[in-house]
Amino acid sequence: MWGFDNAPAGQDAAQPLYPRRPGYTQRPNNRLLFGRFYTRIPRQTVAFEGNHAPGTIIVRHSERRLYYVLGNGQAIRYAVAVGREGAAWSGTSTVSNKREWPNWTPTPAILRRQPDLPRFMEGGPQNPMGARALYLGDTLYRIHGTNEPWTIGEEVSSGCIRMTNEDVIDLYNRTRLGARVIVQR
Repeated sequence: MWGFDNAPAGQDAAQPLYPRRPGYTQRPNNRLLFGRFYTRIPRQTVAFEGNHAPGTIIVRHSERRLYYVLGNGQAIRYAVAVGREGAAWSGTSTVSNKREWPNWTPTPAILRRQPDLPRFMEGGPQNPMGARALYLGDTLYRIHGTNEPWTIGEEVSSGCIRMTNEDVIDLYNRTRLGARVIVQR
């Protein structure tokens, strides 16, 4: 039996943000998911210097943080997971597509590392892409949610930028198609 985490305002409660199992207990600032506790790192509005247009997304790999530029010297800061050594990238792109509960097809590189993975996975709480995805240009990279929120703050992905489902929903709702994305090492 699967339960539901508290959905953010406006979130369809029919689709859980994370599956959870019986015996789940909520603790302040900690969550238990699949037998693992993780601490949710809250997003916050922070001072932000730089000459970037409002709506620009800056990912700072070394900080494991994503900034959504608000303008007037401010940005919203989110905790993220980034690409592991050898899979991380840097550069500039744009948001070319946005999807809610996206499907997932592992890349050939992922399948070489983990050949037992399914070749296709429908969108939903069990899907590694999580609740939302922002597609970056014509690449295979995405800014997306995750079904493994305890990985946030780590270098674990195959190059994508992972966020908690709560945070990626917030970013998704703020971001327009064509928004500039800058990934810095």
